[in-house]
Amino acid sequence: MNRFRPFILIVTVVLSAFVAYGLWTIPKPQPADSEGFSSARVAADIEVISKEHHSVAQPQERARVRDYLIGRLKEIGADTVKVFRHDSLTGPQNKHVVYTFDAYNVIAEFSPLKESSDTTYLMLVAHYDSRYSQPVLKDTVWSYGAADNGYGVGVALETVSQLMKKRAEWTQGVKVLFTDAEEVGMMGMKALWEEQRDEFDDVGLLVNIEARGPWGPALLFEACPGNIKVMDLYRQTAEYPYTYSLTTVVYGFMPNFTDFTIVKDHIPGLNFSTVADINHYHTDLDNFSNISERSIQHYGEQILPLTQKYVTSDEYSDRNALYAESDAVNFTVPLLGMFNFSKTVYIIFNVVVFILFLLLFGLEGVRGRIKARDVFKKSCTILLAAFGMLALGELVAFVSAWSVGAKFNPFGIVMGVSFDNIVMVAATAVFLLIVIIVYAVMRARNVRQVSGAMRASAAAHAASRFAYGNLYGAMALMFILSVALLLAIDENFMFLIPLMCATVAMILYHLTSMRFWLIVSMVPVLLHAFSFLYALAMALTIGAYGAIMMFAFLDVMILLPLADLYLMPDKRR
Repeated sequence: MNRFRPFILIVTVVLSAFVAYGLWTIPKPQPADSEGFSSARVAADIEVISKEHHSVAQPQERARVRDYLIGRLKEIGADTVKVFRHDSLTGPQNKHVVYTFDAYNVIAEFSPLKESSDTTYLMLVAHYDSRYSQPVLKDTVWSYGAADNGYGVGVALETVSQLMKKRAEWTQGVKVLFTDAEEVGMMGMKALWEEQRDEFDDVGLLVNIEARGPWGPALLFEACPGNIKVMDLYRQTAEYPYTYSLTTVVYGFMPNFTDFTIVKDHIPGLNFSTVADINHYHTDLDNFSNISERSIQHYGEQILPLTQKYVTSDEYSDRNALYAESDAVNFTVPLLGMFNFSKTVYIIFNVVVFILFLLLFGLEGVRGRIKARDVFKKSCTILLAAFGMLALGELVAFVSAWSVGAKFNPFGIVMGVSFDNIVMVAATAVFLLIVIIVYAVMRARNVRQVSGAMRASAAAHAASRFAYGNLYGAMALMFILSVALLLAIDENFMFLIPLMCATVAMILYHLTSMRFWLIVSMVPVLLHAFSFLYALAMALTIGAYGAIMMFAFLDVMILLPLADLYLMPDKRR
């Protein structure tokens, strides 16, 4: 069995990466003749929408897009289509170029066949204007709006088209809102909210559809305050869920906004977007040739079942059905699905993990495998090394930006580095390889110092103690970071998951003497790390590469000792 363990370990890591990056966790595109949601039909709409630049600086081109969308809404079967004009708006704010324009918001209403004097509505929202001119390095470019926001309007059209197939079952109606002038400070949505507030009075759920880049999974990146009921609906219905409640927290501190920002404090809702690739965002690369039908399909597999449930369930006839006072804490682990907790349950879950870790830590100390002082020193060493990784990552980001003349924004958005993804993947591979080599060298040196290479049993004991020391040093650090983040922002899953998996694995390993638990525990850590760090890297770009590298290093410092213990020959336990 010993000789197969390295092969099993390699296969585990590789398959976890494939799963996390969408081999089985992002749906395949569906053709135009599909009975369900079809990315091909969405692509056909996008092809028309993205033929020309259609920002607030191009009123005629924008009018052609608007007329096309109005025609499509009528074709699908809208009962009414209303256009609201807002005259002489100016934007963007605080920019060198200021445009004066009229904004036109489009609202289509699809009522249930069952007559009611007090119908509640689902509202699908997407903006149809493309980005105005933007400097990228030495050029000034204009977006064609294929992804941002052809994805949004196309997905909304396909979703309502699919919902109409079951219109006889509706107890709620559907509104589709295509906003104008989102790219210049959400001015279309602001004007509509201020001047036609009654259009929102009967809305019980709002789904905003955005795109920040053409590729990758569609991320549910923001939910309304008091979202526990909304997130439970998403958990029950969405196929291929992909969300982290932490992104809602982080997004609240960022200077980026969407139409959802205007209404999220008043209407229960969800905000979806792709997050890769920043260099195709708001540039001329956002064109039809660069769209991803797989990403489009992922929107549909999440949004369509959620909206079907909403419009056909009597429980949502009350437009206040999804209002709540508390927020959910949630995260997604590819293949394992979405985990959704109330804050109270999440705190209890944390407490259970913490208690198990402390019990394990105490028992390991009693058995003589670890010493608290040594573990503390190891934790400090790992923390210092993590900060070193952060600094190295930011240095890589700075050099990458400098090499092409792009503006470097530490821990912020950096555009113009066309090879940023390649750099991040290559640098991560190199850094982690160095970490593995350093671990192996230090392990060998420790074994020589302790055993003097005189006895095989002494060498095995030294190797085991080295692995235990590193593992519990990393676990203790994860414990401290988990407690600190839980107290600070109620979010700590990026540290809690590795801590929980390692704790449970070590308990089961000691109870059963089966190394099987060690390799099993690595799988959710790998799945979570690959997926979460990918989302973080794409959302924050290479400017925040230091943070990505630091998180990756901390995960590896849990995984390496687990792998080491798994690979040790049985006779040397």
